[in-house]
Amino acid sequence: MLDPELLKRIIARRAELDELEGQLAKQLAEVRAERDELAVAERVFERVSKQLADERASAAPARTSAPRPRQRPGR
Repeated sequence: MLDPELLKRIIARRAELDELEGQLAKQLAEVRAERDELAVAERVFERVSKQLADERASAAPARTSAPRPRQRPGR
């Protein structure tokens, strides 16, 4: 015959594990959502960085387009 106390302990442990599973599933969903948000933020950062680099590169020749007068040695 099975020990009723052992059966109670098994049932209680199963309930604990079921609760833990629910908590972990919720936490995993939150982690995945945050990871997705970070991926979007990373793409935005890369796009904006590239745009800024392109703007700086296109503005650089405009600033240096006028030649600076050269100084002669001794003058």
